[in-house]
Amino acid sequence: MPEISRFFGIVIAMFYNEHNPPHFHAKYQEYEAEFDIKTLEILAGELPRRAIALVLEWASEHREELLEEWQLAREGRELLKIKPLE
Repeated sequence: MPEISRFFGIVIAMFYNEHNPPHFHAKYQEYEAEFDIKTLEILAGELPRRAIALVLEWASEHREELLEEWQLAREGRELLKIKPLE
């Protein structure tokens, strides 16, 4: 699973040839969750509340880039890094 960003111990990644809806994976310690890119809802899994808040802040700032990454992944092209949350 290609990593596209990392901040505060949270790893953001996407799989190639994933199922719809467009989403990304966030891992923090032993937790993992999938987030819908368009709605930012958690589709599966769980994260601690603070990690969710950080992921949502980051994703809301980079939603367009995430959608572009989704398209690259669907096409089997190399994914780009997205600026981490600072």
